[in-house]
Amino acid sequence: MADIAKFIDEIKNMTVVELNELVKALEEEFGVSAAAPVAVAAAPAAAAAAEVEEKTEFNVVLKDIGAKKIDVIKAVREFTSLGLAEAKALVEALGTIKEGVNKEEAEKIVARMKEAGATAVAE
Repeated sequence: MADIAKFIDEIKNMTVVELNELVKALEEEFGVSAAAPVAVAAAPAAAAAAEVEEKTEFNVVLKDIGAKKIDVIKAVREFTSLGLAEAKALVEALGTIKEGVNKEEAEKIVARMKEAGATAVAE
């Protein structure tokens, strides 16, 4: 019985994609259709969608530098503790400017990047 509880705990920790792969593998292995369980699996997906809407931490990612590369590098340095070379490398790689910031700070960074001529998004 402990093995079943352990298996259920493992299923609880799976992503929606992993659950989908598991269902397909079970269907193929046993020659059955999981039409009803797929509807049940939609509930965790809806819960995951609700979590996305209530997101409190954001990562600000640079998507496009624009024409004013130097202004963008200066703007990146305003929000990070990076040196000039590191900020330049981040800008050229279109990397993550800042991770785990609140919504207000993320919006502030995105607005500053736009002001500098770049495109950034809070994910």
